[in-house]
Amino acid sequence: MAKELKFIAIIPARYASTRFPGKPLAKLGGKPVIQRVYERVTSVISNAVVATDDERIYAAVESFGGKVVMTSENHKSGTDRCWEAYQKQGEEYDVVINVQGDEPFIAHSQLRAIMACFDSESTDIATLVKPFTPEDGWEALSNPNSPKVVVGSNMNALYFSRSVIPYLRGEETNEWLSRHTYYKHIGLYAYRTKVLAEITRLPQSSLELAESLEQLRWLENGYRIKVGVTGVETIGIDTPEDLMRAEEFLKNAR
Repeated sequence: MAKELKFIAIIPARYASTRFPGKPLAKLGGKPVIQRVYERVTSVISNAVVATDDERIYAAVESFGGKVVMTSENHKSGTDRCWEAYQKQGEEYDVVINVQGDEPFIAHSQLRAIMACFDSESTDIATLVKPFTPEDGWEALSNPNSPKVVVGSNMNALYFSRSVIPYLRGEETNEWLSRHTYYKHIGLYAYRTKVLAEITRLPQSSLELAESLEQLRWLENGYRIKVGVTGVETIGIDTPEDLMRAEEFLKNAR
C-alpha cells in the first residue's frame, strides 16, 4: 500500500505589483484578499503558509492567525519564493502546492484535482487545465495571454504555448473549437519536494525565454508535468477592476 502523502500549500504574496500595488491587503467582503485565499486553501489542505517579502503583509497574516514567512525581495519567480518559504517553514512534506495569493475563489475541487495528480508515482510536477468550449470563440482561444496546453494520452503535458496548438490543417479557424478539445492552462502548480529543490537550480531555457513560460524550462529538462482537468474558472485579482468584479461575485454568491 502506497504511503499517504503529506501536502503543504505555499501562497506567495508580494506587495509590489505593476497593475495593483498592495493587492493582497485589498479588502474583499471586509477581509484582506490574502486572508480569503488562506481560508479557502486551509479548508482543504490543513498545512499552509504565506510567503511574502513585505512587513505589512506579514503583519496582516499574523493578525488573522495565519502562518507566514518572510522571503527575499529578489526572487525572479514564484517558484523560487516557494522553495525558500518551504525551507524556512521547518517541517517536511512530500508535495508542495503553489497557490497564487490573488485567487480568493480558488475552488476546493481544483485543489483536490491537483492533489490527485500525485496518485501516480511518476508525477514530478502537476498543474491544471480547463477545456475551451466552442462558445469561448476564436478570440479567447488565440489570446496569447492565455497559454494553451497539449497533453498526451497519459495526461502528461507535451507542450505549453501562447500560440494556438495544435494547428488544425484544412479547417477554418472558426471551426477549430468544435473539431478539437483545446486546453487552457490554469496557473496552479504542485511539485514533489525533491523536484522543487532541483528545478529552482535550473538555468533559464531557450523555450522558456521564447514563450516567457517558466514551465517550459521543466519540460525541456525532462520533468513530467501531470495535468488535472477542472471545469471551474476562478476570478484572479490583477487590477482594481478585478476587485470590483470579485465584490459583485461575492455578493451574488451569498
